[in-house]
Amino acid sequence: MKEMICIVCPNGCHLKIDQAGEDIQVTGNLCPRGEAFAKAEITCPMRTISSTVKTTSSEQPVVSVKVSKEIPKSKIFDVMDEIQMVVLDHDLDAGQPVIQNVCDLGVDVILTTSFRNG
Repeated sequence: MKEMICIVCPNGCHLKIDQAGEDIQVTGNLCPRGEAFAKAEITCPMRTISSTVKTTSSEQPVVSVKVSKEIPKSKIFDVMDEIQMVVLDHDLDAGQPVIQNVCDLGVDVILTTSFRNG
């Protein structure tokens, strides 16, 4: 049996998960979203990433980025390796991609603030 706290809504339900092969039983949830959350966490946990990329500007040496949607938890380090290789040298607006389809996940790494080089 595994235990976790649901983070989907403010209830913070204490979930208990029993897994026997493909069969997953969840108890302790006050709403259906808790069951869905627990099953997703057990089968394919997803996460979001916020980070920074380097720039060529001395006035703004780094700029914040995030992934456009959640990625598999197992790919966090691969995505971070790609983010760390970026050095931004041209103007971009918030929301524009810095890396498209990072690690072939169908997810972009996008700016969260605009960058002006110069």
